[in-house]
Amino acid sequence: MLWDIDQSWTLFLDRDGVINQRIWGDYVKKRSEFILLNGSAEAISFFNKVFARVLVVTNQQGIGKGLMTERNLIDIHAYCSELLEEKNGRIDTYYFAPDLTSIHNEMRKPKSGMGLKAQNDFPEIDFNKSVMVGDSDSDIEFGKNLGMKTVYVSHKGATNNSANLIVTSLIEFKNILAS
Repeated sequence: MLWDIDQSWTLFLDRDGVINQRIWGDYVKKRSEFILLNGSAEAISFFNKVFARVLVVTNQQGIGKGLMTERNLIDIHAYCSELLEEKNGRIDTYYFAPDLTSIHNEMRKPKSGMGLKAQNDFPEIDFNKSVMVGDSDSDIEFGKNLGMKTVYVSHKGATNNSANLIVTSLIEFKNILAS
């Protein structure tokens, strides 16, 4: 298997554009705006069998902008979990950074705060045995900063030259791992 991944590894996933449809120029602010990407639930179900943990790390500056509340975000994540459970998938924990980009908070990707919080919550996490999947340069930088393998989800031919692997979706990453 790619990188000799086994049940001692951890998978970190960005949310918008990776698990669910990104709303370009806006934010997913309520359940009705949260739409799983095709195949993402099935892929996550597969990842649950391969990785020890599957965690979400997501910047959510819509909270900092006052467009939504933390309660809205928690409700959206509960809805995401409900949708994933229908396909036998699960996210073990959701981590989020609510601050604006202009506030230099350690929790906001590409800084390492969410990863370090996850490792504090789950001390068995070894970043050298972790994979970060994201669709932005800050996601890849976050993973690289912590020593993770990185997978870039490319939209419309966008690329990231520093990622270890480039895919078009979680389902493509799942298929690579399964081969």
